Amino acid sequence: MADHILVFDVNETLLDLTTLEPLFARLFGDPAMMRQWFAHLILYSEAMTLSGEYAPFGTLAQGTLRMMGETQGVSVGDADAAELVHLLTNMPACDDVIPALTRLQEAGVRMVTLTNSPPTDSPTPMEKAGIAHFFEAHYSVQSVGKFKPHPDCYRLVSESLDVHIASLCLVAAHLWDTMGAQGAGASGAFITRTGNAMLPSDGIAQPTYVAPDLGAFADQWLALQDIV
Repeated sequence: MADHILVFDVNETLLDLTTLEPLFARLFGDPAMMRQWFAHLILYSEAMTLSGEYAPFGTLAQGTLRMMGETQGVSVGDADAAELVHLLTNMPACDDVIPALTRLQEAGVRMVTLTNSPPTDSPTPMEKAGIAHFFEAHYSVQSVGKFKPHPDCYRLVSESLDVHIASLCLVAAHLWDTMGAQGAGASGAFITRTGNAMLPSDGIAQPTYVAPDLGAFADQWLALQDIV
């Protein structure tokens, strides 16, 4: 098969976004408001890219939190915004991540990451989560000044690795991310974690792979590569 390098999204695909919920429960009285905030964050990151603008993801995350506070009649202070950034940079790995990555690594699968988040000094969020060593490289959209799903984000990876983009498979818990990768010429693996689902609409690119978690995806990938 052409696909032989896995490109993993980071936030929610590898790192557990639900660990932010206590902040939203405290501020808004409902942990589910985290999902609304994240949806706004992605919406405005995409709007900035379409408008030719760019700001670091963490800065935009704080601004989106303050915007939600305004619309919900909740006071969001500097300490709250700082807590959000702290939580975002200290998320643990999702439960299925280490077992799945271990299997893939032991099978010799090449793996890298691609995130909307900016690079950070060591220890990075991936290092804190204990999973940085599974990947041969880590890429941030900050290098291109655009957010996913802009095609340049995925081309960044193929050009950096000096491979054809068809050699990449983007693994993400977000359908908009797999759609972007497929539109750029890669394949896509959609992980349907809680809070994420297929979009039943004509004209939507169907993911090359669909799995409920990374363990099930690893089963699919290794079987199709004949390296189980």
